This record gives sequence, C-alpha cells and structure tokens, in this order.
Amino acid sequence: MKGRSQFSVSSVATEVNSVEQNQSTAAKESQRPVYPFAAIVGQDEMKLCLLLNVIDPKIGGVMIMGDRGTGKSTTVRSLVDLLPEIKVVAGDPYNSDPEDPEFMGVEVRERVLQGENLSVVLTKINMVDLPLGATEDRVCGTIDIEKALTEGVKAFEPGLLAKANRGILYVDEVNLLDDHLVDVLLDSAASGWNTVEREGISISHPARFILIGSGNPEEGELRPQLLDRFGMHAQVGTVRDAELRVKIVEERGRFDKNPKEFRDSYKAEQEKLQDQISSARSVLSSVQIDQDLKVKISKVCAELNVDGLRGDIVTNRAAKALAALKGRDKVSAEDIATVIPNCLRHRLRKDPLESIDSGLLVTEKFYEVFS
Repeated sequence: MKGRSQFSVSSVATEVNSVEQNQSTAAKESQRPVYPFAAIVGQDEMKLCLLLNVIDPKIGGVMIMGDRGTGKSTTVRSLVDLLPEIKVVAGDPYNSDPEDPEFMGVEVRERVLQGENLSVVLTKINMVDLPLGATEDRVCGTIDIEKALTEGVKAFEPGLLAKANRGILYVDEVNLLDDHLVDVLLDSAASGWNTVEREGISISHPARFILIGSGNPEEGELRPQLLDRFGMHAQVGTVRDAELRVKIVEERGRFDKNPKEFRDSYKAEQEKLQDQISSARSVLSSVQIDQDLKVKISKVCAELNVDGLRGDIVTNRAAKALAALKGRDKVSAEDIATVIPNCLRHRLRKDPLESIDSGLLVTEKFYEVFS
C-alpha cells in the first residue's frame, strides 16, 4: 500500500511538472519579448556585476543605484535570457536541489532520508519580481489555519520567497520598500531560510536567492543593514556622449517596432554570452587566488575601516568569478582592481563632509596597497 501511494505521488508530480513546463513555454511565446542583454549599450559596471552574480550566486547580489531612465530595470530583466539551467526536484514548490541538502525543502529531505528516488528535471533559474506594494503574506507565504485545525495537516501556500529559492529576487525602487518587508528580506538573506508562524503552527523552507535591487538615490537612502546584505554595488550614470545616446534611442526604436526581429539580430551574441557563463560556472571551483593577493585585499579592507569581513569575502569571490569569466584559472591583480570598488563602495562609513566618491577612495587605496 505504501509503495503504491509513493508511486502515484511521484507520477502525479511528474505529470504536474510536464503540464507546468508546457504552460510556461506557451506563456513565454505569448509574452512580450525581453530586451536582449547583449544589445544594452554602455553601463558596463552594472552588466559586469550582474554577470558575476549569475556565475557565483554566493557573491550575494547587486545593488544598482543611479539616475532614473538609465536602463536599470531593463538590464536586470534582460538577464532572464542568460540564466543557466539547474536541476530541481520535480513538482517541488521550493526548487529543491536533488543533491545539496542545504537547498532542500523539509519534505524533500525526508524523502531522501527514506531512500526514495526523486524525479529530477532541468529548469531555468527563476527571476521573481517583488512589488513594492506586496503584503507580507504574499512574500512569505500563508498557512491555512482552518485546514490545519480541522484536517490536522500543515496547509501552506508558498509565497515569493519560496519561488525565488535558488533564483533571483528583484526589487525595483528598493529604497522605497516598506520597513516590514525590509525586515523579512534581512531575515531570509541572513539565514537562507524563511519561517512562517501563525497561531502556534510553524513552517520553514529554504530561501536562498540572489538579491538584486535598483533605485534612485534622490528618492531616499537605503537602511545600512540592508545595503550591507548586497554583495556588490553598481553606480549607473546618464550617458553624456551625444552619439551614444542616439545609438541607444535608435536601438530602442528598433526593438519597439519589431521585437522578434531585433532579438534575432542579437541571437549569436546572446548565445556566446550564455556559453561564457556556463563555462565560467563549470571552472569556477578550480580558480585559485594567491595568498599574497588575499592578504592585500584584507589590508585594503582594514585600512578603509570596513566593518566586518563580508567585504573581504565578497571581493575574493567576485575576483574569482571574473577570472572564470575571462577563461583563466588564476586571479590577477587586475581582476581585483576591476571588482573591488563595487564590493567595498557601499561598506565605507559615510562622511557628510567628504566630497569624493567612495568608489574612488577604494580605487586609491587599492593602488596604494597593491603597488
């Protein structure tokens, strides 16, 4: 009896998954096409930070700050096409990893311990938008108390954090996010788990995601403890070069006129980028960084009075990801010079009398230590 019920559950899960995949394919075809990542002109700092996080999600996300109308949201959403595929347990609402217990939901872990064979599917990394007006229940998920009390089962409706597990959570205008949602994000980002408690019933699930936020600094500052949770910080400015501006306007016009044709014209470049990301992800674990360079990174962090060790860790990870993206197995000082301003800029203590950009301070200190 037990074996039969297990068989039916797994077959239903597989059927549900295949139906879901067919639905998502149909939905993708009917959706308005996304602007291609390769077609974005300029904004190299923002693009590099996003690519490095896709290569190594443990970098911890990107905070993109800049003027309005500089393509922040367009660039983040265009990342969808480049996201690689990952293995997930079929029919699981948390995108559980079939091999890594750290990324497994409680139910999947129990099934593994019982020796059950899990049906596994390949799916693209999820990108979930967190709307500013979302309720806490929509973000965290809800427990059906009535069902729990009458039927004695933990009836849980997963929220956006469940959907974003092992994927990307994108918050546009993150500096306008309500404080109670900021607290929820901080909690999940710190522990990698989301816990929902209602009327004495508690449910936890993994919620490890790449947090990407964008915003305009004129609209308000971000809470320091949330800012510190972002691995990297990219600054975006308005393009001043007239010819470049004309090119951006023309490209956007071409896309609006015929999105499919425009996307097709960038297909080869998009595929090349996808291949670069896949090969970088596969060689990342073998990339080495010399002890001497590690010491110098930590010296820069110490001399800039960066609180905690998160800056050191993120700089090491980002430099390795950049070396992997360039197809090398060893980190160079040049790699560190490229990423260190983005890894430390938002971690420096704010001095209201300081007129120099914090990124330039980091760069100056880098050359002082590394020379």
